[in-house]
Amino acid sequence: VQLVESGGGLVQPGGSLRLSCAASGIIFSMHGMGWYRQAPEKERELVAVITKGGSINYAESVKGRFTISRDYAKNTVYLQMNSLKPEDTAVYYCNTDRNGLVPYRPYFWGQGTRVTVSS
Repeated sequence: VQLVESGGGLVQPGGSLRLSCAASGIIFSMHGMGWYRQAPEKERELVAVITKGGSINYAESVKGRFTISRDYAKNTVYLQMNSLKPEDTAVYYCNTDRNGLVPYRPYFWGQGTRVTVSS
């Protein structure tokens, strides 16, 4: 299983970024997909999850600002991040589960992409 993230970078507060994660080695339609993040000196935390059936959950801190979506034709999951805040600064990790069951449990992880929100 390979998960390759892209789209991170430096953005000013209030700005937007879109993260992408291309998945291979799995039957994409049979797996949930998620985004987690880890800020400096903090625990890794859930950002957003989308199940194989399309159900979505967000962390309270990103509701209304972030949108997770998936493209079954491209085996890719996205995280659209708007109205970014300095506290969104973190390494963002794409992940997928082992068997597509709910509740979602991440099992395979990407290498991460860094997002820095700063003026």
